[in-house]
Amino acid sequence: MKFVLISIGILATILGFVGAVLPLLPTTPFLLLAVICFAKSSDRFHRWLVRTKIYKSYVEDFQKYKGYTLKKKFQLLISLYIVVGFSIWMVDHFYIRLGLCFMLFCQTVVLFTFVKTLPSEK
Repeated sequence: MKFVLISIGILATILGFVGAVLPLLPTTPFLLLAVICFAKSSDRFHRWLVRTKIYKSYVEDFQKYKGYTLKKKFQLLISLYIVVGFSIWMVDHFYIRLGLCFMLFCQTVVLFTFVKTLPSEK
């Protein structure tokens, strides 16, 4: 079982790190899965993951306080809007553009309605 958890943790870590670069792929859920798998299987991998800059940037506040500060929410959305906006501009298919706009709308609504906004001092 330990080997399976480490394998899932490594795969989730890779997907989480890729998601930090590609806004269409979520970062936080994959890193949360990885940290859970590593916590149950390998102290060494767990310590390494929680010390990484990406983990601290994307997951630490969410894991500890179940939310993001307003500043962090806007940073996440701005990077998402830039990348997806570029995709909307480059794609010449109406329904794909419409789908991307709908995705942006849904991600914005979820971020501001289901994810708690933390005070600035967190």
